Amino acid sequence: MGIISAVYNFLWGDLFKIPIGGGIGISLLVALLIPAGLYFTVRTRLLPVRCFPEMLRVLIHRESKGKSGAISGIQALIVSTATRVGMGNMVGVVAAISVGGPGAVFWMWVTALMGASTAFVEATLAQLYKQTDPLFGGYRGSPAYYIHAFFCRDKQKRHCLIAVAFALSGLLCWCGVSQVISNSVSAAFQNAFSIPPIISTVVLVALAAAVVLRKNASVKVLDVIVPIMAGFYFVLAIFVIVKNAALLPDVFGRIVEEAFGLRQAAAGAFGGALMNGVKRGLFSNEAGSGSAPCAAAAAKVSHPAKAGLLQAFGVILDTIVICTCTAMLMLLAPQEALEGLSGMALLQTAMGCHFGQWGVIFVAVTLWLFSFSTFIGILYYARSNVAYLFGDHWAAQRSYQIVALVMLFIGGLAAYTFVWDLGDIGIGLMTIFNLIAVVPMSGQAIAALKDYEARKEELE
Repeated sequence: MGIISAVYNFLWGDLFKIPIGGGIGISLLVALLIPAGLYFTVRTRLLPVRCFPEMLRVLIHRESKGKSGAISGIQALIVSTATRVGMGNMVGVVAAISVGGPGAVFWMWVTALMGASTAFVEATLAQLYKQTDPLFGGYRGSPAYYIHAFFCRDKQKRHCLIAVAFALSGLLCWCGVSQVISNSVSAAFQNAFSIPPIISTVVLVALAAAVVLRKNASVKVLDVIVPIMAGFYFVLAIFVIVKNAALLPDVFGRIVEEAFGLRQAAAGAFGGALMNGVKRGLFSNEAGSGSAPCAAAAAKVSHPAKAGLLQAFGVILDTIVICTCTAMLMLLAPQEALEGLSGMALLQTAMGCHFGQWGVIFVAVTLWLFSFSTFIGILYYARSNVAYLFGDHWAAQRSYQIVALVMLFIGGLAAYTFVWDLGDIGIGLMTIFNLIAVVPMSGQAIAALKDYEARKEELE
């Protein structure tokens, strides 16, 4: 426990403090991801803004998947959206605003714009170094493959130490996330319907097993769930926003003013708003962690940059659209009704103010869908990392899937913070190992972007 605590604090604790607004604590992960995001944004010439119309064009343009078992670029976006649009969009945003105030929302937006550039680079690299998948069909890939290519010049060598470390960190992280998923679901259903955790957990695990243990069922299920759940959540948030349109000038005024500490009396308010917004933005959209490239690599697209543009759009969709929906649902509710609340209770109370008891039920059901799709998505990510570590064997794939299902079951019955910390450590280590390769290899992704922009007409 002491070792785990020390590693966790090294990754997520304050590495140093900037003496502004009462002191802004900077963690190692923030110190790595923000400069990397700025660097990629400059190198891609403000890709999130400049290429946004092209992202939309690629999104609506359908391509043939070609190879049997391959998924399209849109399906890869749906898989990555399934893992991005999860508890972080609900519980994470609630936590950010609870601690950092409305100003945290502004810094989430800024972080998303930088994260989109990072997502483009890592997804394009994953496309460039993808391999055929003899087990599931189509293609596979992850940062482990391009890390291996960067550090290991011997083509005959099966493994590379840093690539192995990335793959193991990913598998560790996703087991931890499995526990967080089921624990949040069982708590929400107990609060909304008084359903005992054992019942909601058994149902969740049974449905998840029916999907992940069946070959190539994951993408088909996510194709249905993700558009419905994200679309319905978005429509409901738009209804609340339109209904409370008169309050919007005040809400946006608070977001901008409190983002820079202009209204707060507390000396540390600016630092709280900035760091909570930045952290929540980074954790929600996962840019730089190396998760989404596992889906991007599997896509059959006519040019690697297309996969990168789609994943960049995914970051914008996750943080600027879905996270903002959650923020508006909270900020447009009567603030006196939310006093002293935190976590899911706060969000469910806010929804109760807008829709009565149906709002509480809606949050529980939405969280279930978000969590279920997240679990399916992370098990899809795990495929390529298991293959890198253990080779193309069904025994290895099934073993990890069963371990993850067991963790899903255990997490629904009790919250083991030790395992949750392991999950946070896993994603922190993934990010470090990923960035070690992504930064020096980014020139290849930039070259792919330039080539695509020069040839996009002939690629249609």
